[in-house]
This record gives sequence, structure tokens and C-alpha cells, in this order.
Amino acid sequence: MNIDQHINSEDLSGLIVRKMLLDDLEQVVAIDQASFSLPWPPRSFHFEVSNPISRCWVVELNKKIAGMLVGWLMIDELHIATIATHPDFRRQGIGKKLLIHALKSARDEGLIRSFLEVRKSNQAAIMMYKNLGFIEEGIRQEYYKDNHEDAILMTLNDLSHL
Repeated sequence: MNIDQHINSEDLSGLIVRKMLLDDLEQVVAIDQASFSLPWPPRSFHFEVSNPISRCWVVELNKKIAGMLVGWLMIDELHIATIATHPDFRRQGIGKKLLIHALKSARDEGLIRSFLEVRKSNQAAIMMYKNLGFIEEGIRQEYYKDNHEDAILMTLNDLSHL
């Protein structure tokens, strides 16, 4: 099945996936802070926008940032460093659309696989990743410093099918 078939485009009309800009950072940082118990420092996003190995994306809806993603190119892999959807826009497929865009873009740049870490307790994210073809490949014990929760290492081994 083509990965685009996972998305109901009528539910997401008006969304634009585009590269993250410095002008987006206030909204991106707010999404990050609302989404994670260990948000990135704002300067990290500022650095990533101009980092040559980073791929930074946002989803925009009516001039408001609805989601963000930062990925790193690592030889032939895309490491999804962070992905989040604004609380007002969750459970609408925005994160999935954003991730698919990032994966296809990475594939078009010649990357062959992708990986990420996700909190063991984040079942909604784990299910989204599994639905996109990611598989659980290991555990990073006590990965998260706030509560020492384990991270599940998930990998999508073949971007060519996108």
C-alpha cells in the first residue's frame, strides 16, 4: 500500500508542509514546550534551522504553525530528533502528514532508512509509527532524564517504498 493512502486529504485541506524558518521559532518553541517534559532550549532550534545536516519542517495552517519536525541526516539514515503537533491540532493526522513528508524528502535525497526514539509510555506515537511501517528494534534504557523512562528505538528500514 502506498503510504499516501494512510491520509485522508479532505481532513487536512489547507495544510502546508514547508521548511522551518527563523520566523517560525517562537511558535515552534511553544509547541515543543507544550509537548514535552524535556523541551529543547530555544537556541537549539535556532541552530538546527541553519545546520547543514538538519532537515527542519513545519506544518502551517492559516499562518499558524500546527506541527514541527527536526531530523538529522546521518550517512544514509534520517534520525527523527523531534516531532510534535500543537495541542489544538492533535489527533487529526497532522503529525503523520509531517512525518511522511520528511521521510519522502529524505528518500529523495538518497537516504534509505529512518530511525527514532519514543517514550515507552507514548502509545499513540508508537501506533502512528507502526502504522507507517516502523518496527521496534530495541530499548534505550533510562533514556529520558526527567523520569528515567526507557525509549523504544524504532526503525523504518526501507524508504524506497514511499
